[in-house]
Amino acid sequence: MRRAALQLSLLGLLLTSAATLPNKGDWDIYSFHINATVNSRYATTVINSRVVNRAEESKEIEFHVQIPKNAFISKFRMLMDGEVYDGVVKTKEQAQQQYTDAVTRGESAGIVSSVGRTMEDFKTSVTVAPHKKVTFELTYEELVKRMLGKYELQIHARPMQPVKDFKIDVHIHEKAGISFIDLKGGLSTGALANAITKTHVDKQAWVHFYPTVDQQKTCDSCGEQGMNGDLIITYDVNRDTELGDLKALDGYFVHHFSPSGLPQIPKNVVFLIDRSGSMSGRKMTQTRTALIHILNDLADEDFFGIITFDGSIFHWKRELVQATSENLLSAKEFAKNIRDRGATNINAAVLDGASMLNAHPREGSASILILLTDGDPTAGETNLERIQSNAKEAIAGKFPLYCLGFGFDVNFEFLEKMSLQNNGVARRIYEDSDADLQLKGFYEEVATPLLTDVTMIYEGGANLTQTNFSQYYNGSEIVVAGQITDNNIETFVPQVLAISKNRKMTFCNTSSSIAPPPGTVPEGLLQRIWAYLTVKQLLDKELMSSGAEKEEVKKEALELSLKYSFVTPLTSMVVTKPQGENTAVLHKPKEGEKSFQLQSYSPGFGVMGPMGDPGIAYSPPRFRSSGPLHRHHDASGIAYSPPRFGSSGVRGGLPGLAGPDYRHHDASVKYALSRPRPTFRPLAQPAPISHRFLLKTESPSPPVCFDVSGTVSLKLLHHPTRELSVNGKLDSVTNAGFRKIVIHAKSDVHIEVKPVGVDVRQGQSETRHTGEDVITAGSVTVIMRDSEIDVAAEDVRLVIYIREEKGKKFLWPVLRQKTSADNTEGILALKPAVYDEVQDQHSTKLRINGQEISAANSTAVDYSIASPLEMRCWLVSADVILQRSLNDFLVSQL
Repeated sequence: MRRAALQLSLLGLLLTSAATLPNKGDWDIYSFHINATVNSRYATTVINSRVVNRAEESKEIEFHVQIPKNAFISKFRMLMDGEVYDGVVKTKEQAQQQYTDAVTRGESAGIVSSVGRTMEDFKTSVTVAPHKKVTFELTYEELVKRMLGKYELQIHARPMQPVKDFKIDVHIHEKAGISFIDLKGGLSTGALANAITKTHVDKQAWVHFYPTVDQQKTCDSCGEQGMNGDLIITYDVNRDTELGDLKALDGYFVHHFSPSGLPQIPKNVVFLIDRSGSMSGRKMTQTRTALIHILNDLADEDFFGIITFDGSIFHWKRELVQATSENLLSAKEFAKNIRDRGATNINAAVLDGASMLNAHPREGSASILILLTDGDPTAGETNLERIQSNAKEAIAGKFPLYCLGFGFDVNFEFLEKMSLQNNGVARRIYEDSDADLQLKGFYEEVATPLLTDVTMIYEGGANLTQTNFSQYYNGSEIVVAGQITDNNIETFVPQVLAISKNRKMTFCNTSSSIAPPPGTVPEGLLQRIWAYLTVKQLLDKELMSSGAEKEEVKKEALELSLKYSFVTPLTSMVVTKPQGENTAVLHKPKEGEKSFQLQSYSPGFGVMGPMGDPGIAYSPPRFRSSGPLHRHHDASGIAYSPPRFGSSGVRGGLPGLAGPDYRHHDASVKYALSRPRPTFRPLAQPAPISHRFLLKTESPSPPVCFDVSGTVSLKLLHHPTRELSVNGKLDSVTNAGFRKIVIHAKSDVHIEVKPVGVDVRQGQSETRHTGEDVITAGSVTVIMRDSEIDVAAEDVRLVIYIREEKGKKFLWPVLRQKTSADNTEGILALKPAVYDEVQDQHSTKLRINGQEISAANSTAVDYSIASPLEMRCWLVSADVILQRSLNDFLVSQL
């Protein structure tokens, strides 16, 4: 069963033993990574959790993950003793047959899962031998929806114990450009705020959350069992063209339509409020509060009506009235006196509300019918199908019906079907202390209609998803996908027809290319977005259909689910497990069920699913033994790059200047096309340059870069309070990063990092570290993998990448966890650059700290992220940007 998805909820992960909370004497989560990648409003999340059984006997270890309701599980695997156990998507009937056969043999067990507001549970378990490890790897995907002018990615983290190697990495890439990115949630406050870093460069953004073990115990909802809270990332994209963001690749297209700057359309709204006996107490109080708030938000041009119902119907007014101050005052007095009583006559309420709207047509307005109820119909017409038929006939497609189901007693499937039949959606209102805010929040989503009768037309397109929409609301977005006939973009002509406040409108594409720059959209992504939307809409249609049509729609949705390995309400995932294991059959709970039963079946197989509503996936990142691929960015805004200079000593960055054409590099596209071209005036001929450093900004402006030459050792970080220092020696022979980095902590801990390994010395003890493991020396923890080394020292978290270029390996340090102390110094401790551009007819200058300095337009490669990116930057003198002599950052010895 489908639901409207109003925010993107990424993940909450729990790992617990089968019977008790984790006991570190028994088993330990030694690595926990969440990696989320968002491209074209589509998110792929990969969870990789590694657990070791430290006990002297076998232990059953359970993997418990919370999945967003509108997400698809597309991949699950376990890795044990060198063996990989993968999941395979099958029909529910096939999975159920395997389960039934097992039950016949007496092999059954039960566990319970639950449904929350935005999350659903998934569980599986495996028996791990003494001192052995198991890796759980789960991938799920979902299309991000826009609500109230922003997209939200919600990460719920609850690992049930502090984890030494804990990471959350999020990378967002949007062709249209990212207009803003913000953070909120419990995990972004207090001491944990220092564990979060955020970088935003035009079309890309990175967020990293690397809390230390101590920080995982000290947040508001933290303790000895680790973190328990949310990290919420909100962002929006630029909207420069009236047609919106349109991409075409490999014979498919995806169109995101969300025009802005349109006048608000006056609305006619009727509220149908259930006042039956079951609404007594807090429900009724919260409904009154929400209705009064909503009335305050009505505009002068709006008309409205209020109908309350139990076994009978009560009108505040017999017809719609204008939202004048006098009428609003009267309506609020009426709302304050609504009291619960009687039965539930939904049929009569919906018909009366539709009649009021039909009797008051206004040209240039938009009508909306909103029903709030907490129970099934018990008076008047009680046959659900006849009520749905009556509502559809009365509304006749003229306006949407939105159904809000209060609590868990209501028949939500009945409300959902009735809403879908009338161009609306159903939403559950949860019986919590904020129910009034839930009601008001829903109303705000539909409070500002901007267009009606929206028709999306694609000449040269085929197999289109839904193309007709009754209304478009401010802050939302319409998404359409389809195929391009013969993959011929030249004959593909998109346009949108709609009615605005005062006129008919046509939106068309007049100039911009719909083919994304090479490498910016993953192969197969647009096809899977099309499959996601198609399956989603087929499931909605299946809910509304009956008889032969229902079976045909269900068959089509099932075929697509199996083809694209989507775990939907029609499919399950069968997981092969080690011989002798009993595993679970997981059935997706319907909206409104508080719990459901999971049962085991024959050894060797497990079934997960259906876990999410129709979702979408493209090929997720592959994993090596070193862990998942992470898209990292420098927490401090610092990156390092060996420059590639021509004879002038600088590289061109804008089209038409010396050097390569960078119009296809995401980080500079918008800037290059929207800024006036500066006059290029190179700096004086420099000495031979060894390395280039990037100092990022907190805005989308290009970073500032400066050069360091010669074989020198740099002070990367000095934290006197923690007695911590990090120094690095540049490799001037190859112009490739650092050849060695040395970390000193608490006088007796010395860590030397090279591309071939790590030496850890504590007092007289010295350890050579060349493989994947965890080493602790005093307050410092070192974790080494194939391509990166993690170093945690109290409230400092450092990642040292092992990079390779032209066969030469080098090191790249990135500060992921900033210290809260204000006395730290070093290259990694530099604050993001803040500057203003000063243009004249001869040159470009930057105003930094009140001083105007010469700047040359150039580029540098940012090696501090997973996929190195060549970025445009303003090349300036090192002494100017450092605000003191570069010599102050040099050290005589490591």
